Amino acid sequence: MTISYSETYIKEILKEVKTIAVVGASGDHGRDSYKVMEALIQYGYKIFPINPNEEGNLILGQLCYADLSSVPAKIDMVDVFRAEDAVIGVTKEAIKIGAKVIWTQLNIINAEASELAIKAGLKVIMDRCPKIELAKKY
Repeated sequence: MTISYSETYIKEILKEVKTIAVVGASGDHGRDSYKVMEALIQYGYKIFPINPNEEGNLILGQLCYADLSSVPAKIDMVDVFRAEDAVIGVTKEAIKIGAKVIWTQLNIINAEASELAIKAGLKVIMDRCPKIELAKKY
């Protein structure tokens, strides 16, 4: 299943957000979450790595938190590097903290989470990578 988003919609989101929580963050340089966080930092976003197994560690110089509600700052976008079945829980937490966008990585689509987020007023992007989208020269 492929979801279609207009380039304008994606571009507006990437222009509006300033802070991004990366759920499923890894300190392993070979992992996609690490590479995406690195790119997001280079593009000027404030990143908050989220991973209970890495809590208190620094990933790319950013303090890692156990969960979204532990972050002591406003989060605009939640980028999810977790399995499809974990997306609904992350989405509920994103709604609770007042995030504006839920974004899932390539090959991760959860229709229930998408519906829940949209009903709560969040913008949703699924099955996309912000690093790839930003490379399109937004």
